[in-house]
Amino acid sequence: MTIEFLDPTHENHSGEFALAPRLATLNRAVIAIVSNGKKNTIPFFDAFERELREAHSVAEVVRITKFNYSTPVDQSLLTDAERWNALIAGIGD
Repeated sequence: MTIEFLDPTHENHSGEFALAPRLATLNRAVIAIVSNGKKNTIPFFDAFERELREAHSVAEVVRITKFNYSTPVDQSLLTDAERWNALIAGIGD
C-alpha cells in the first residue's frame, strides 16, 4: 500500500498572494456575507448581522446565499462586489 501526501497550498506562485489590508473601522462599511445555504447559517448570520449593525455601525449588510452548498459561489451573485468593504464567507452544518 502506498500513501500519498498532498500539499494543500496553491500550486502556482503562492508567494504572490497577500492578505487584504485590515479595515480601520466598520463604521458606515458595506459588508457582504456569503452563506453556503444550509439551514443553520440563517440564525447565526441573523445574529451576526445584528451585531455588525448595532455594535459596529455598519451601513449595510448584503446577504448572499449560494445556489449549491458544495460549489463555489456563482459569479452572478457577486455583481456588486466592488462596493463592498469586506466579505465574510460562512458555512453551517
